[in-house]
Amino acid sequence: MAMHLYQVSSMLLENTVGKMSDNVTSMVLAVSVITLILGYISKLVAATKYPPYIPSSIPFLGHAIAFGKSPIEFLENAYEKYGPVVSFTMVGKTFTYLLGSEAATLMFNSKNEDLNAEDVYSRLTTPVFGKGVAYDVPNHIFLEQKKMFKTGLNIAHFKQHVEIIEEETKEYFSRWGDSGEENLFEALSELIILTASACLHGKEIRSMLDEKVAQLYADLDGGFSHAAWLLPGWLPLPSFRRRDRAHREIKNIFYKVTQKRRSSGEKVDDMLQTLIDATYKDGRPLNDDEIAGMLIGLLLAGQHTSSTTSSWLGFFLGKDKALQDRCYAEQKTACGEDLPPLNFDQLKDLTLLDRCLKETLRLRPPIMTMMRMARSPQTAAGYTIPAGHQVCVSPTVNHRLQDTWTERMEFRPDRYLNDNPAAVEKFAYVPFGAGRHRCIGENFAYVQIKTIWSTMLRLYEFDLVDGYFPTINYTTMIHTPHNPVIRYKRRQH
Repeated sequence: MAMHLYQVSSMLLENTVGKMSDNVTSMVLAVSVITLILGYISKLVAATKYPPYIPSSIPFLGHAIAFGKSPIEFLENAYEKYGPVVSFTMVGKTFTYLLGSEAATLMFNSKNEDLNAEDVYSRLTTPVFGKGVAYDVPNHIFLEQKKMFKTGLNIAHFKQHVEIIEEETKEYFSRWGDSGEENLFEALSELIILTASACLHGKEIRSMLDEKVAQLYADLDGGFSHAAWLLPGWLPLPSFRRRDRAHREIKNIFYKVTQKRRSSGEKVDDMLQTLIDATYKDGRPLNDDEIAGMLIGLLLAGQHTSSTTSSWLGFFLGKDKALQDRCYAEQKTACGEDLPPLNFDQLKDLTLLDRCLKETLRLRPPIMTMMRMARSPQTAAGYTIPAGHQVCVSPTVNHRLQDTWTERMEFRPDRYLNDNPAAVEKFAYVPFGAGRHRCIGENFAYVQIKTIWSTMLRLYEFDLVDGYFPTINYTTMIHTPHNPVIRYKRRQH
């Protein structure tokens, strides 16, 4: 057998050499073309400039531990050492951060087919919201669902919301008494759920929001965790089981309310009715499962950000009593000495409170990182980011780069008296995202938070407890205040 193969090989070699001798010129030309092609390819490869990579000696985990302990410090150090585009590995995945306004342009101007959101967020949102909505559907369907939400998030509804939120806030804080110390984050998390449900879900759903349902929301909310992001959803973790049970029970509540509304024929001017009446471009109406999933998303997507931002705003005001007194005085100037019930137009005149909220969002943006998956090579600041990288922008880092912001670590609301001091840098201030990726709930969040804090400032004076200003809790995906207890005393008018 071996001898036979040797003989066949020899014959092939002889034939080939013979043919080559007959056409040496063709062979030389072929070799020359191949050489030129290979040379061109090698130059292209050599010319490709990839982002600086932060090495790690820890296999698989990479920089997960260092980043988890202090992500902002990690990224700021990376910016100082490597510049505006930098890559590193965590838990087997490569992340490329775009730091600063110029680099962030790539994300905020990108199309979803290039930098994809579903590839990153669906594993988090689908178990919580359900299938058929948000990041579980093709992007063009999700955009249609967003437009349906926008129909219900309008000025006419916001005017109604101010009265609803004020009454909910007064009722909630009636349990606090005249003075004491309370966990501000827990209180505002509960209140945000109550006010959002009353404004966005409708009276039927709000009336069912008792302690049991509130606990279901908390269990469902527990689905937004590092474990849910990093681990397979089928693992039998207690938090996953609680999340899935809560999802089923809350959806059943929404099914019943939706079916009752449909059968009654009653038309109520609220978000539930907006979704019942909505249709896709092809004329198909939303089914009850889609409505339930969108109602869950509407509540929980904004609950984290508003409760966190509201809490940080309270601690900044508690830290600076003079500023807090100015905000209270503004209430009387804008609304009247007798402090009548709030209305939407007065809310717009509370410009100091507005600046305090803006500055809170600058120093403590609730979302530390916005992420997309690169489906094709992308270019930022002269670097080529390979497909497969998770491309990220950190509002927290952009909001305090010393290249952009003066007194960057100081809480200075009056920096906005002359509009945005970073206006020349388009993406230096992005607490709600930007461009086609801007959050559709931004205007509602401003109405909700400003109404809540206007009411709270009328009710109480706030102080830090023994001068303690909360540190940042980096163990959660939303950077909440650690040990967020505040001292309060009923205000004497």
